[in-house]
Amino acid sequence: MKSTLLTSFALSPLALAITLHSQAETVELDTVTVSADFRNSEVQDLAEAVTVVGEQQIEHRSANHLESVLSYVPNVNVAGSSSRARYYQIRGIGERSQFIDPINPSVGLMIDGVDMTGLGGAAGLFDVAQVEVLRGPQGTRFGANALAGLINIQSKAPTKETEGYVQAELGNYNSHGQQGAISGALSDNAQGRLAVSSYQTEGYMENEHLDKTNTNNIDEVFARAQLALQVDEDTEFGFSYFYAEIDNGYDAFSLDKNRKTLSDQPGKDSQKSHALSFNINSKISDAISMETLISTAESDVEYSYDDDWSYEGIAPDWEYKAFDQYLRDYQRDSIDIRILSGEQGRIFSETTDWVAGVYHMNRSEELTRNYEYIPQQFQSDLASKSTALYTELTTSFSENTRLISGLRAENWTNKYDDNSQVEGSTDETLVGGKVTLESLLSNQHLAYFSLARGYKAGGINTDPDISEENREFETEFNNTAELGLKSAVFEDALKTRIAAFYIQRKNQQVKSSYSYLNNNVPEFQDYLANAAEGKNYGVEFESDWDISERLNWMLSAGYLKTEFVDYSYTNDDGDFNKDGREQAYAPELSAATALTYEAIDGLSLTLESEAKDDFYYSDSHDQKAEQYVLWHARVAYQMKNYSLALYGRNLTAQEYAVKGYYFGIDPRLEYATELQEQLGEPRLVGIEGRYNF
Repeated sequence: MKSTLLTSFALSPLALAITLHSQAETVELDTVTVSADFRNSEVQDLAEAVTVVGEQQIEHRSANHLESVLSYVPNVNVAGSSSRARYYQIRGIGERSQFIDPINPSVGLMIDGVDMTGLGGAAGLFDVAQVEVLRGPQGTRFGANALAGLINIQSKAPTKETEGYVQAELGNYNSHGQQGAISGALSDNAQGRLAVSSYQTEGYMENEHLDKTNTNNIDEVFARAQLALQVDEDTEFGFSYFYAEIDNGYDAFSLDKNRKTLSDQPGKDSQKSHALSFNINSKISDAISMETLISTAESDVEYSYDDDWSYEGIAPDWEYKAFDQYLRDYQRDSIDIRILSGEQGRIFSETTDWVAGVYHMNRSEELTRNYEYIPQQFQSDLASKSTALYTELTTSFSENTRLISGLRAENWTNKYDDNSQVEGSTDETLVGGKVTLESLLSNQHLAYFSLARGYKAGGINTDPDISEENREFETEFNNTAELGLKSAVFEDALKTRIAAFYIQRKNQQVKSSYSYLNNNVPEFQDYLANAAEGKNYGVEFESDWDISERLNWMLSAGYLKTEFVDYSYTNDDGDFNKDGREQAYAPELSAATALTYEAIDGLSLTLESEAKDDFYYSDSHDQKAEQYVLWHARVAYQMKNYSLALYGRNLTAQEYAVKGYYFGIDPRLEYATELQEQLGEPRLVGIEGRYNF
């Protein structure tokens, strides 16, 4: 099965590259900088596993949301169970859904310096410069929200020269989108940028009971305003405002396991967010500079669905009807102040650069749940606080060898209460960090070895029906060893990155869930528990090759092995032992490739493929998503300031799933337990037009 997956994935791009490549020519590549690093390092010089998905890749995929480009990144997966993927998994680590319980995500999401972790629906890719994915624990820079890694979305910055664009898109399923931006100087020392975007589609499901095609629709509006101000030659000020209004439907599960639903109460997956960030960068002297980032964000979110997925009278013994609605209000405020050494501020005989900082965050999450089978409307409040001190030292032993060491100490508190008389609090000090030895083997090859420790705070299971032995779960720690090599050969025409890693997961937090019948009504139990230990290890490879002036080939591939160690649990169905089993959402093989050929000046063809191995849907049952290979293509013509493109995604109309549950929901089958799946995108085709000015 795996050989079939890889063979079908690899055939066409490689064959086309060999056919088209007649004579390699030297091409100078653009520098790609990672803004999530303390000192904005170039991706090839950063001694850790980082993937940067640039503007061109976003354009080639005709992507309007983060979920559409993460296949470029090795060993990264996304979980459905919503209209847009909200949760992400890096190297097999990450959450997959959220219902009644508050969660501490394992993968952080930052948008222009604002923490939007767990709110991935807002990750639109309009007017975006690049997406940075840092794999591995970010225990020094980002702390508790980045146990597995971090996704950082960086929008385009204001410019001194006046520029802008307008763009329109039209596709099948009654899809259409519009976006535009304008940027330029407001004065001699101030620049601004304004961008807006909207996207609508009827969605890819048909509700046969209601005779509607838009119950799983997408309706999204985004806006962003930015200001850059040079106060003087040593001080810069930045401001960013982000707005998202998402009014998506949610009607994604079919009792008949196709794209036709039978629900009589379709749900919603909506979100309204306002986010502000302020940053001040000041060079105090030749010895030190200071950076300050202040951010605030508020989001109102609704996640609701037809809990019985059917209608009254669908079967003679029909008796279960329910609509489940979760209304959440989020508020997040943070401040991060750091001091960085300059040329005259190095210590230890001027061999060591340093960073020292302090971080504070307040976060609140208020939930209102409306559900027929609870005695009253459920309400809960969670208040979290984090205060951290961190430092990083970069010591040069020679011109070619450096040691980078970082440490973060973070006090994390949670306070929870609800109207079911469940309450509790946690207060713990968490310590993480990283030590990296890097060596420039030659002008073309950088090698590194790192040891890192990340953490994710423990907490409280809030369902009043949870047994007391499962009421609390402990902090998870992630200890990672990584060995990497980054190379640039053929006069920088070919850039490669390879990383091998081993992860030891201590007190691994595991989502446990199961269903059961209570007086002939399906009930669902969902809680977090700790496995004794887990281990994840694998290899990641990326390459970007300008074969000639007109031909570029990009490739990424990941190999991942995961395993539970000493994990067992008990529920109403009995005792279960998962020792040695793979972890959920951790495909052993994943890959993506893109071949871009400019046939004549202005006319280009991009052929892409992405492949994913099978993987378990859950840690509490053994149902799997099947492996799949998707094919995408784009033909574009650029003429002066105009461009026109025709695109297709999932050209072979591959049926694949992004989420699966294993329980009894169909009254026609007397609620017999079976696998239910949410399908990914079908074949999408469309046309795009753009005017740049």
